[in-house]
Amino acid sequence: MGLSDTLEEYFGVAEHGSDAGTEAIAGITTFLAMSYIILVNPFILADAIEISGYEYIEVVQMIAIGTIIASVVAIFVMAFYANRPFGLAPGMGLNVFFAYTVVLGMGVPWETALAAVFVEGIVFIAITAVGAREYVIRLFPEPVKFSVGAGIGIFLLFIGLLEMSIVVPDPDTAVTLGSLATNPAALLGLFGLLVTFMLWARGVTGAIIIGIVGTTVAGWLAYLSGIAGSAVLPAALVGEEGGLSFAVVSSPQYDISPLLFAFVDGVQGIDPLTFTLVVFTFFFVDFFDTAGTLIGVSQFGNFLDEDGNLPEINRPLMADAVGTTVGAMVGTSTVTTYIESSTGVEEGGRTGLTALVVGLLFLATLVFIPLIAMIPAYASFIALVVVGIIMLEGVLDVDWHDPAWAVSAGLTITIMPLTYSIANGLAAGIIAFPLIKAATGEFDDVHPGQWLMALALVGYFYVYTSGMLG
Repeated sequence: MGLSDTLEEYFGVAEHGSDAGTEAIAGITTFLAMSYIILVNPFILADAIEISGYEYIEVVQMIAIGTIIASVVAIFVMAFYANRPFGLAPGMGLNVFFAYTVVLGMGVPWETALAAVFVEGIVFIAITAVGAREYVIRLFPEPVKFSVGAGIGIFLLFIGLLEMSIVVPDPDTAVTLGSLATNPAALLGLFGLLVTFMLWARGVTGAIIIGIVGTTVAGWLAYLSGIAGSAVLPAALVGEEGGLSFAVVSSPQYDISPLLFAFVDGVQGIDPLTFTLVVFTFFFVDFFDTAGTLIGVSQFGNFLDEDGNLPEINRPLMADAVGTTVGAMVGTSTVTTYIESSTGVEEGGRTGLTALVVGLLFLATLVFIPLIAMIPAYASFIALVVVGIIMLEGVLDVDWHDPAWAVSAGLTITIMPLTYSIANGLAAGIIAFPLIKAATGEFDDVHPGQWLMALALVGYFYVYTSGMLG
């Protein structure tokens, strides 16, 4: 029996109506669709993680390695334990929450933030093992389940446009259009974004990673030809007098020891109440965001039952719980299932063999770590905008004619970007659902657990708005 036959038998490929070749193609497709996270996640987290004695781009390279390690561990658990064709990596939205809300917004040390991620990962492993996490997810109001992806999408879209300077802060209107005519980096980012959208519209596999690399090349060509100055290049490679230094490319930072178990230092010298609140915040955001994303992926793959639930959801949930715990150990944020896994499902991926291929390809990217220093930020943030647009598809499954659905889903989607918080959007949607159902006299449609969730989240909003979270 060859390797292919052994893998087919182990994963039960034939029973799922697939074969090894189809699973391999599906795995490659999923990897190409989600591999942008290897480039994007380090740039997001490096804005919040500062390590004495190391340059920004060196920290970026460290986080890239941590991103790969956490992803591989989680994907292998998904493959061998859950036997689902889903890829996992540090979550878009969750990494933004870690960097911009908790560390930069709340002023929590990044080591403490990692400690909070580790603790909530351990808690998730425990409650997933006993099935409690699946039970709570089943209590989610359906409009929240089907709208959370769109809310996260708009949140990512907004952050991406800000980071690319396509839109900029404005004292009068909150945000406004950036100075594209005088900002070559923003103009290149916009050009790359449009090209990426065109590739995606044509159904080109790996459109996002092609767009990032292509925009990077365009930026370097613009500089080398004299069309644009050094502003279009990665800041880490530009010296004080405009000269270039490729030292970080020729001698990349593969030593991640400054990040390894850095979370241990995060629990020292911090007020227990403050730490508890940080853990709670991560727990809340991770719990609902991960569940929403997993349900969204399963929605695209037609894995949900007639009630909108994923059978044996505790197994894929365990994969992200383990990945989150390991990720905190190696210096990265919460790991979650990726919506891009739907691309592999569309190619015929049905089992963990697809996930195994994704994990092996992630592992192989370690050799490309030096090249990350060549990518300018405006190119990497293209991914946020494109992924944000793709995730808006979820609004199609919302019954906008039902008042409870419309209000709950509408608040879930809009509150996220307006308050810069995934947690706030989910809380608003969950609270609104039973209230609107009660107002329309449909008390029997509300589970008692949904009332308890709503009441608990009212308490969350009190704590959040009182300033106790930072």
